[in-house]
Amino acid sequence: MTLKLHTIVASTRPGRIGPGIAHWFNDFAAKHGKFDPVLVDLADFNLPIFNEPEHPRLRNYHHAHTKAWSESVAEADAFVFVTPEYNFGPPPSLLNALNYLVSEWQYTPAGFVSYGGVSGGLRAVQVTKQILTTFKVMPITEGVPMPMVFQHLENGKLNAPDIYKTSAAAMLDELHVWAEALKSTRAKHKASLERKAEAA
Repeated sequence: MTLKLHTIVASTRPGRIGPGIAHWFNDFAAKHGKFDPVLVDLADFNLPIFNEPEHPRLRNYHHAHTKAWSESVAEADAFVFVTPEYNFGPPPSLLNALNYLVSEWQYTPAGFVSYGGVSGGLRAVQVTKQILTTFKVMPITEGVPMPMVFQHLENGKLNAPDIYKTSAAAMLDELHVWAEALKSTRAKHKASLERKAEAA
């Protein structure tokens, strides 16, 4: 069975350019062929600032938006976060979405497509990588930084230069190595969660 890769659009603000970049990467991942790619837009889940009354590790979710987000994340074998940089860090929409869940993230690898000005979003990536490790996510070294990305956008679509394609292929190759290595551990983890849910 082909491993499922979720490409997550991290920004939710009006006027964002993330969807165009994410669509390009998701299409590239499909042509690359090692994953079954799924495009996931955080804006579609309309997550408010974390409002679950119980700790997410308990998975006793009270709200429909949390249940939908949990189901989405649990389906993935690997993640790529398409993210801008806000004040040297990730957008609050991404941090909020991460904090909604615990178990669903565990034992997956993650890569980044980051964009922005001269830094290409790299500072946001470094901050997010530290946070992901607390969820037992393996952030890989390879990534696709896009400095001054605006010059490569036309009518919301990305006209990707070769360096983006080369970087994306390298990241997908490495992401697949880690997803394969973690597959059995993640399967056991999911089975354990299901048994606990049945016993509750």
